[in-house]
Parts: sequence; structure tokens; C-alpha cells
Amino acid sequence: MKILLVYPDYEETFWSFKRVLRILGKKASFPPLGLLTVGAMLPDDWEKRLVDMNTDILKDEYIKWADYIFISAMIVQKESVRRIINKAKKLGKPIVAGGPLFTTGWEEFTDVDHLVLGEVEETFPAIVEDLKNGAPKKMYSSNGFPDIKEVAIPDWNLINVKNYNSMCVQFSRGCPFNCEFCDVVQLNGRLPRMKSKEQLIAELETLYRRGWRAGVFFVDDNFIGNKAILKKEYMPAIIEWQKKKKHPFTFNTQVSINLADDKELMELMIEAGFTAVFIGIETPDADSLEECGKFQNKNRNLVESVKIIQNCGMEVQGGFIVGFDSDKVSIFQRQIEFIQKSGIVTAMVGLLIALPKTRLYQRLKETNRLTKKSTGNNTKTSSLNFIPKMDKNVLLAGYKKILSTIYAPKAYYERIRTLLREYKPAKKKPQNFNALRIYHIRALVGSIWWLGIKQRGRLYFWKLILWSILKRPSLFPYAIGLSLTGIHFRAIL
Repeated sequence: MKILLVYPDYEETFWSFKRVLRILGKKASFPPLGLLTVGAMLPDDWEKRLVDMNTDILKDEYIKWADYIFISAMIVQKESVRRIINKAKKLGKPIVAGGPLFTTGWEEFTDVDHLVLGEVEETFPAIVEDLKNGAPKKMYSSNGFPDIKEVAIPDWNLINVKNYNSMCVQFSRGCPFNCEFCDVVQLNGRLPRMKSKEQLIAELETLYRRGWRAGVFFVDDNFIGNKAILKKEYMPAIIEWQKKKKHPFTFNTQVSINLADDKELMELMIEAGFTAVFIGIETPDADSLEECGKFQNKNRNLVESVKIIQNCGMEVQGGFIVGFDSDKVSIFQRQIEFIQKSGIVTAMVGLLIALPKTRLYQRLKETNRLTKKSTGNNTKTSSLNFIPKMDKNVLLAGYKKILSTIYAPKAYYERIRTLLREYKPAKKKPQNFNALRIYHIRALVGSIWWLGIKQRGRLYFWKLILWSILKRPSLFPYAIGLSLTGIHFRAIL
């Protein structure tokens, strides 16, 4: 059987970085880990191809070649998914579709031939058998959350890894917290399920053998969901492997703010090669944290927690939200002040949106406050899909004010400087130094041209560069890299 795995393209989002990636000679930030894993689960005697539409063109000839089209997607890829479905239908090819978009919003895709809801590990053997027999069902659904200790190692041979800025792996699924606006609990449950340490090391080894020598993103929604076992078993195994291979990878991931409370874990993560973490800060307002169930962020000095992690050696990237019922007009200035003071350079500020099947969605539905379906892209004002308690025009104007302020050149470069004062990265030389040196040269030349010559805010750029050379010369590559990402952020305002 011939299977074409298709990953839809993204519209311009906070994490797309398309302009910056072109400067660096890359096509996309991350590969489609889910489809690569599904590809590895297909029978060995089946033919398979993967088209990531963020790096390649989906040609008619590929669709005509296939017996089935497999699609996996997130909600932010909905528009691209619809185009793929229409194209496959026009060419008479049946579609098998799964992933978060279809699991939480399958009702919008009744024209898809075969829907796979939930995690696929338990249902996939039946899907394969039914495809072999020519009698696949309309819908396959996983009722629970499977053990992931037997998950297949992704088939990295299906893509050209050089197209991507970072590779990715998954260590666990599930998050112990249950924030009202988040759909992770609906998709993956509250009890973190982990792969075995041998399995995790085997995945890193496979990437290493594939020739990768750069960043690896742990896609877990909360990497530290089970801190005790992480410290006891997994971090020592990663550290040992990194030392054995002479530190070929740097890591980043998503964590909760309580990482700042565990010095031992932070030190282990630094030793393992972690350089950055993304944290859902959401808001400095205690009432809004209470409202959305973000209890892990309450009763603490959030700025101080951020600085603790920065001081330990990891950059903190942050998510922020406005539009909570508890928000007052003062929240916009408070968000600006918090972001600037914390030195969170990569600050994803979004409007609150009601994702399908979340507790927030249900609450707003029951009170008739939903206005439309969500696009999943909460960094666009058009994404607001409910009636807010604050006047809508005031909310949208305040949101725009935050973005235009924090990503204006003066504030942005000041924030980079604030981070670099606090940031104390570990001193490890990656194994493939030559590849990193070429990467840095591209970044340096690109930054000088786009930021130092062509774009507005040139004075602030050169002030930062001079300050970095004189005060923190060892962090000069970070000053260049963070400056470059500003090109993207200002472009999507």
C-alpha cells in the first residue's frame, strides 16, 4: 500500500519565524513529529512519503501516487487542512485524518473519509488491518490515554533535516495542572505518562546518527510534570549520553513556573544541555490567575521566579494573555511593565480564546458568550471568539498597545540587555563547532544588513551590540540571535 503523509502549512504565527529562517538558510522551525511517528508505525512493506507543506510543495502527482492521504494537524492549521482535503477529494483519494484539530473539532470535518480521534497507539493496529482488508471505518477513537513506553521512534528518513532549525522529541504526555483555557488535559490527560529512559536515549541516538548537531525541542506540554522521577532517572541518563557524545545537542522545552523552586532540577537541566524554557506566565493579576485556574503561578513573585531561572542558565520565554473576565483596564500597562522588567525577550502576548472542548469553552457556551469558532491563533485581534466582560474595543486597543510597545526597537533591545545581565549559560562547546560557526556568520551578516543598516531602530541595535561586546562578550551570539528574532515579531504586529 502507498501512504502519503501530509503536514499542512502554517499561516504567519508567533512561532513561524519565516523571515528569520530564510536569513539562516532554513525553511521551518520544527518537523512534524506526529506524522514522523505515524510513519514509523506503518508496515515495513508499505511505501510511504511525507510532504511537509512548510518546506515543500504538495504536488498533484504525489496525491495521485498514493492509496491513502494521511493528515495530522493542529487547530492553527485549519485553513490549510481544508485546502488539502479539497485537493485530495478532487483527485479522488481517500483521507485518514487525526491529531488535535480533528480530536477536538471533528464535527467540522464530516467529509473526511476516516477520522482518528485521540492518541493513536491503541487504535493504529486496527486501522492498519482495516486498510489491508479494504474496509476502514469512518471513525476510530481512543477512549483512554495509552502507555507510551512502546511508542515507535520517529522515522527521520522521511524528511530532510537540514530544512529545519530544530529537531524535536517527546518525553511525556499530560500535564498535572488544569488551566481553564488549555486543551492539554482534554487531549493528553492530567497524569504525566513517560517513555522509558532507554526509549528516550534511543530517540536521541537516532537523531545523532541521522547527522543532527544542533537544537532539540522537547515538545512536552510540561516537561517537569513528574519532577521526582525526572531527577532520579531521566536527567542523569541524558547527561551521561551528552557527555559520551561530546554534547551534540542543546535542548529547550516547556515547563511550569515552579521549576524556579527546584534548584537541583535546574542544575541537572543545565548540565544536560537545556538553554531555554517556555513558561505560561499569563498575567501578573492574581484575580485573573484565580479565574483561569493557574494556581501554580499564584502567591509568588513571578519576576523573581523568572530571574532565578535566568540566573541558573536558561533563557525564559513566556506566554501572556489578556481578556480574562477579571482584567481591568490597567492590565495592559501592567503586562508591559512585567515583560520589560522580567527580561522575557520572547514574549507571546495573546488574546484569550476559547478552544474547543476546554473548560473555558464550556463555560462561555453555557452563558451564550461564544461568537464564532476559534482559529487557534491568539496573536491576531480577529481571533477573539467570545464576548468579553471588558468593552471589546478597549480590549483590542489595549492588546495592540502591548504589542506595539514591547516590540518597538527601543523596548525590545532594552529587554535583550535586561536578559543578558541575568543570563548565565553553561560553558559547553558543541561537538560540531564548524556548523555552528557558519550558522553564526549567516546570523551576523543578516543582522548587520537588516537591523544595522536597512530597518528602523538601527541606533538601538548598535547600542546593544556595543554594550554586548564591552560588557558581556561571551553572550554576543545571543545578542545577535535575539536581535534577529525581532524582525519576525515586528513583522507580525
